[in-house]
Amino acid sequence: MELTQGIARAFARIALGHVGQEFPHKLDHVMASEADVRPPRTLHPVFFGSFDWHSCVHGWWTLLTLRRKFPDMPEAHEIETLAEETFTAEKLRIELAYLQRPEARGFERPYGWAWLLFLHHEAERHGDREWAAKMEPLARAIAARMEDYLRILTYPITVGTHFNTGFALLLARAWAERRDVKLLSVIDEWALAAFGQRQAYSGWEPGGDEFLSPALSAAMLMSRVMPHGLFVPWFEKLVLENGWLARECVPVTVSDRSDGKIAHLDGLNLSRSWALREIASAMGPHEAREMLENRASDHLAAAIDHVTGDYAGEHWLASFALLVLLDEDGRR
Repeated sequence: MELTQGIARAFARIALGHVGQEFPHKLDHVMASEADVRPPRTLHPVFFGSFDWHSCVHGWWTLLTLRRKFPDMPEAHEIETLAEETFTAEKLRIELAYLQRPEARGFERPYGWAWLLFLHHEAERHGDREWAAKMEPLARAIAARMEDYLRILTYPITVGTHFNTGFALLLARAWAERRDVKLLSVIDEWALAAFGQRQAYSGWEPGGDEFLSPALSAAMLMSRVMPHGLFVPWFEKLVLENGWLARECVPVTVSDRSDGKIAHLDGLNLSRSWALREIASAMGPHEAREMLENRASDHLAAAIDHVTGDYAGEHWLASFALLVLLDEDGRR
């Protein structure tokens, strides 16, 4: 399946429909006093839509990515206009001030942080606009927090939800590669220490509300951190030799797409598809490559028709579908 203009337009319409939709909304907000009882648009004048802050951030990543890939599609002008209205210096200053509150130390850590860096990474590809320059102070502040966080994070968090360490570092690393040598080094050293000796994965995956694979998220990160000659035997020991990948890594069933947590499982099918595709590429001419690619296709087929249908999934699933459908340059 390829990213066509028709699919791009459909995804753009979805994201344009929710990045500016304030309600319903789930805040990640610690209140120090009654003065902090304020609505989403006041607290977050940039990322107030899409049900929650992080979904709005990667909704915007979806829009900017589609604008770059298909600059002549009708929705591209609407994306540009809305981005100009949204990514202003004053609105981004308020977002940064919120992050600097003492009560916001754990705000959107690490998932939202990582997506903001990935959004800035994409924004810099739009050289005809100043979106990235205006976003840079917020991105730099988050990068500094990510580095500090890794210095105190003794163990990786390997759940399949927003707290997952491997997935967050994967996105943050893409940002750091061209912009922050120190953060890149910290990420790579931390990842090697946390995952480098792992083998024979046997976790009880999937969990009932997960949208990430703990094993494959870590493996995708390590495919970037490790040289090919070390990654291949590491991955073999992790999930191939014990049969986990062949036995357990099959598309999951979603019983109720109106339930926000259960709907996470459509995201698991999509994020697994992305991971399997990336890992297959990293493995090179390996005997497991065909299986990896086939499993990637199976997971995508199980989820792609459910990107729309209920707001529980619609406010975020297009981003994960786009990760799968982008070419290698776009995904990085």
